[in-house]
Amino acid sequence: MRAARTLATFDDVELGDHVCWHPDSADAFPADVLAYVADGALYGDKIVVVGSTGAVSGLPRDAVPSASVILDSPRIADPDSVLAAVRREARTAAREGYRSVRVLTERAPAAAPGGAEELLAQELKLDEFASESNAIVVCAFRPSQWDRPTLEHVTGVHPHEMGIRAERPAFRMYSTGADVWSVDGVIDSECADAFNTAVRAAVRFAPKVSLRFDTLEMIDAAGMRALVDAARHLPDRRIVVEGANDIVRLCWELAGYVTDGMPVVMAA
Repeated sequence: MRAARTLATFDDVELGDHVCWHPDSADAFPADVLAYVADGALYGDKIVVVGSTGAVSGLPRDAVPSASVILDSPRIADPDSVLAAVRREARTAAREGYRSVRVLTERAPAAAPGGAEELLAQELKLDEFASESNAIVVCAFRPSQWDRPTLEHVTGVHPHEMGIRAERPAFRMYSTGADVWSVDGVIDSECADAFNTAVRAAVRFAPKVSLRFDTLEMIDAAGMRALVDAARHLPDRRIVVEGANDIVRLCWELAGYVTDGMPVVMAA
């Protein structure tokens, strides 16, 4: 069962992990990447680098195993093409006898057009891929290149985090099945905007999605409004919330959201 957690080092990475990595320094970055690559070779994983090795890791091409695959992202027109290429490599790796694929990509603001919602949609797709394929996906976000609100948004849609900002965010939203997203932590006025953006990104994939609130501790009025507004962002969207505790269910009812035509349903 997938669960959110903070990692101390790459030694803690497991199959199915989707890690938001904030490198603590530019000097340490190549050494950390080399360790990640070396562990892949040790465990029988195929290395897939999205972007040239120089751009992603600061390492020369000969520092990674010859069997590694480099997906030069500037030559791939859109994020969907990147994901499709990664999926192809995962299928190829399975046929070739590898344990799994070990993906590394460094995200840069210039390579992530379309605002926070588009960026979160890309990350949610990568998370679903990691969950369903048992791949390891590490997305590096250098804190010096990103503004704080965007980093907070993107961290919330990675179930795992490592690096200098490895403090548990208010909430995490991550894949636990096809069009099923688990949400844990606390959703309040401080992170309601980030939660709204994450849910809006998720409902782009399907007209109906499920949110698992089994490990959600609390959602306040601002969080509830964010959830409803996200469901109403696109037409004919429906969100089914499952596993909510009694307090969340009672607050939902008292807030007046149990009505006909409401696009968000709190399942029994």
